[in-house]
Amino acid sequence: MAQALRHDWHILAPDLRGHGDSQWSPDGSYSMAAYIYDLAQLIHQQELAPVTIVAHSLGSMITLRYTGIYPENVKKLVAIEGLGIAPRSMVERAKQPIAERMRRWIDEQRALSGRLPRRYASIDEAVKRMQEANRFLSPEQARHLTQHGINQNEDGTYSWKFNNYVRADRPYGLTQAETEDLWSRIACPTLLVYGKESWASNPEQDGRIRHFKNAKVVSFEGAGHWVHHDRLDGFLDLLRDFL
Repeated sequence: MAQALRHDWHILAPDLRGHGDSQWSPDGSYSMAAYIYDLAQLIHQQELAPVTIVAHSLGSMITLRYTGIYPENVKKLVAIEGLGIAPRSMVERAKQPIAERMRRWIDEQRALSGRLPRRYASIDEAVKRMQEANRFLSPEQARHLTQHGINQNEDGTYSWKFNNYVRADRPYGLTQAETEDLWSRIACPTLLVYGKESWASNPEQDGRIRHFKNAKVVSFEGAGHWVHHDRLDGFLDLLRDFL
């Protein structure tokens, strides 16, 4: 996406903490508040506001909340599958006592502490794993994403750059009501993009679109969770028109 858009726009593509070439959190803590702070600091220190943001999944969850906190700092927003788990799942999660959620999180942290990063004998082997994770990727896309998503170990093998601790399900954070309040504060034109073959719940169908003042939902056929990879050309056409 950045390669396709860079001739017409000034593109910044930051790696989240614990992802890509950004540092790992020393205590394995990856809270939503910390992610939002990192984005806030990037925009503040580089004096980028008002900025246009295009984000995916966890990145969208972060930027939707940031935009609700600082609506004046964002002029347009594209969130690809970024509203989190479906409302029904959120209700079930809320029924679980905090002690139970904390115990499960602590057990998960302990398990992750003993988990070694998976090693691949070659880039081709890692590309195969990338393709297994997303059947919609072309061979060229899978290789590009893999080459930028791995580091070579001292023994010549390859491992993914992201920290395994980012997988841990946080036991607490913003309530759903607080998150919805932040969504309602977003003032800029907003695109909520979904793949029709994704696990994610469409906000037009589950009712969450009502929390947005100025948002439109666009769904893509033949796309899963990674809409911008699965339907790159169609997504870029949509994005250019929106921008």
